[in-house]
Amino acid sequence: MGPLLFRPIIKRIRWGGRRLGDVLAKPIGNESDYAESWEISDHGEDQSVVVEGPLAGTTLHELVTNHADELFGEQSFDRDQFPLLVKFLDASDRLSVQVHPNDALARTYQQDENGKTEAWVILDADRDSRLYVGLKEGIDAATLQEHIRSETLEECLHTIAVKPGDCVFVPAGTVHAIGEGILLAEIQQSSDLTFRLYDWGRVGTDGKPRQLHIEDALKCIDFERGPVEPVEPRRLPAGIPAEELVHCPYFCIRRYRGEGAFQVPEDGRFHVFMVIGGEARLEWDHESTGLLLGQTALLPAVRQSTRLHLPADAIVLDAFVP
Repeated sequence: MGPLLFRPIIKRIRWGGRRLGDVLAKPIGNESDYAESWEISDHGEDQSVVVEGPLAGTTLHELVTNHADELFGEQSFDRDQFPLLVKFLDASDRLSVQVHPNDALARTYQQDENGKTEAWVILDADRDSRLYVGLKEGIDAATLQEHIRSETLEECLHTIAVKPGDCVFVPAGTVHAIGEGILLAEIQQSSDLTFRLYDWGRVGTDGKPRQLHIEDALKCIDFERGPVEPVEPRRLPAGIPAEELVHCPYFCIRRYRGEGAFQVPEDGRFHVFMVIGGEARLEWDHESTGLLLGQTALLPAVRQSTRLHLPADAIVLDAFVP
């Protein structure tokens, strides 16, 4: 297989905006609530579909089912789902305060669901944009519940200012919210289980407060985690022109910056490339495809020799399973 390109799945949610279209050239309409572009998804009915080449029209789950050896290589054992869900998010408004379960807890709610560990890489942020990630030091379950009852939960949240290029790692069990004015890339486990803990006193379109899931959220919170800060990128050994942002049991994220060209490692793993700055180009077997800002490509594990070309302004994320 050559690199695979998919049709994005666009989600409209009340906190969205227009930057998915205006900045990342996603196919949006005239509304102002475009919140998420699911780039790589094999989650229930949310299926990425190949847009070109001999596999055009094939869903990602069909690839997992019928081409597991080519897609996953040495990691093809017991795969019945693509393990990552890859998105772009435009938070024009502040998201609710929420928490995601780990694998074990997730399966007590839905037997075939996964936990949700995720990571964010900031593409753009307004000057005063904030992330709410983790609880302040000393906040335990009893303290948090008291603040919930008094509607002062915001006082428990660790808050960080962010800028383009920052990466924040959010393991399952971490209380978090994305603040307004932020455009980001998200790599996560394939899961959509979310428990809402607090919604800033807002009401829905029906004029009523949105549903909260306080009891379930409290079960999922890891009270040992504490405040979360942006990661410190780690330089890789000589010969690998990238920096490592995240390395966890579920995924690794590396970041490549131009200018130059390099051989994609032939490591028996799939790789997901997301262009978050400038443009890039993939070349393989006398073929090539350009990748514009906001485009995502999946390179199967079993592939022909592939090179990634990066002009000076290019920034590309590389996500894979360790």
